[in-house]
Amino acid sequence: MNRSIRWLLAGLAFVLFVAPAVAQQAADPAAIVQKFGGKQSYDDTEAVISELARTGDANVARALRALRDGDLYWRESDEAVFIGKRKGDDYEIFDPMTGEAAGTVPRGEMQKVRVKNSIRNAVTTALGSLTLGADSAAQRMRAAETLFSEADPEMIEPLDAAIASEEDAGVKARMEEARASAVLVSDRPAEEKAAAAKILANRADRESLTMLTRFAGATDDPVAKQAAEAAIVAIQNNIAFWNQMQNVWYGLSLGSVLLLAAIGLAITFGVMGVINMAHGEMVMIGAYTTYVVQEFIRTNAPGLFEYSLFIALPLAFLVAGAVGLVMERGLIRFLYGRPLETLLATFGVSLILQQAVRTIFGPSNREVGNPDFMSGAFDLGLMSVNWNRLWIIVFALVVFAALLAVLNKTPLGLQMRAVTQNRKMAAAMGIRTPWVDAMTFALGSGIAGIAGVALSQIDNVSPNLGQGYIIDSFMVVVFGGVGNLWGTLVGAMTLGIVNKFLEPFAGAVLGKIVVLVLIILFIQKRPRGLFAQKGRFVEA
Repeated sequence: MNRSIRWLLAGLAFVLFVAPAVAQQAADPAAIVQKFGGKQSYDDTEAVISELARTGDANVARALRALRDGDLYWRESDEAVFIGKRKGDDYEIFDPMTGEAAGTVPRGEMQKVRVKNSIRNAVTTALGSLTLGADSAAQRMRAAETLFSEADPEMIEPLDAAIASEEDAGVKARMEEARASAVLVSDRPAEEKAAAAKILANRADRESLTMLTRFAGATDDPVAKQAAEAAIVAIQNNIAFWNQMQNVWYGLSLGSVLLLAAIGLAITFGVMGVINMAHGEMVMIGAYTTYVVQEFIRTNAPGLFEYSLFIALPLAFLVAGAVGLVMERGLIRFLYGRPLETLLATFGVSLILQQAVRTIFGPSNREVGNPDFMSGAFDLGLMSVNWNRLWIIVFALVVFAALLAVLNKTPLGLQMRAVTQNRKMAAAMGIRTPWVDAMTFALGSGIAGIAGVALSQIDNVSPNLGQGYIIDSFMVVVFGGVGNLWGTLVGAMTLGIVNKFLEPFAGAVLGKIVVLVLIILFIQKRPRGLFAQKGRFVEA
């Protein structure tokens, strides 16, 4: 009994562990491709083709297509198989699975894998079953996309069979588009090519536009040519629409950056009437705080890097807020009611802060990394959306909502709004206006600090970081309405979108000049901006 149990366990272990490993090794596509090497019969070659088809691995399609086209070779010295391209008296060779270059070999050392029509037909059948009959819908989708780009007339019949059996609507549509691209370069009737042009018009991307443009220039059939030209017009209109949407996206992205840079300035300027030329340096301080946090994490706790921004946010708020509080208590409170002196004093502070950062960190840019969730991009229609920009838009709206809640739901917000509307009356009601000024300035500086955390993900962290946003921030605040957060939001998004629509025509610099001129003209009609503050003090 014990011996029987041992044999049973050994058999079970073989089934669970040894047999799958042997099967996986036997089904290794790269190893199977190498079987084409050496002198073999046509029947042996067809057997290898069938074996490759049974693997279901789409990566072998490159080797099969090379075999069909007569570009598959084996090296006499070791019978290794490569894709070969003539280059003078030599061959450039490439890996048959990955397509990576493998060097140059003299012609005498390479032998072509022999093919005939039956082998070419076997390859065509294998490619069809290999790429279009996989169990995974995602793999079939990738295969259809690959076949669309290749536009091979020999794949029309395999595509017809795959379309007839396909149950996934999305994959089926891609297969029909792949068939349409193949029909355009085939010798099929003009009516079928006209129908294919209509299918590509529904796809409506740049690749299908290229195919149709090439086809329209090559065909002489009036029916097919007319269908192709109509499809080209439809695709061009679709691309133009998505180009405009891309500009809107870029504008919203720029607007979110301007919102982050300006929102702290909006409450500081609105409550205190202080023209703070050092506001950009608060943004810079937040960015450098992010750099310090990431350097500490890289050195001491690399596993926390993905959370570095979440750690940097409160620290940047506290550091920038503390610098703002010291600046208000030590300098600005002595200059209230003297805007020119305040402007010059804060400009001097900005230069001091820039030089301090240069002394501590040096004048060169500092590297701030992107966590994985802020890296890369994805496609939406025909436009590309960067994850870091998307998260910054979300972050800007969260900051806006949080600040709005502070102003409307907290005692500090109530006192800030009272001081904004009528400072003398607020003081008469017992509100400590100097304390409100100090907390407001610290709050605005802290928000600029967390804006620096976000901007460190899309801009160079350098001592001049804040200088690129200070003028735009003032434009946003003045355009939207001094001290009004909703005005700041609308102003930032409006200026961002207008800038991005002007840049293709006027350039970046001239576009900003045009925006500045438009704002000046607008202020002539509405001196208090889009959303003017209400109150006896602000209206006086």
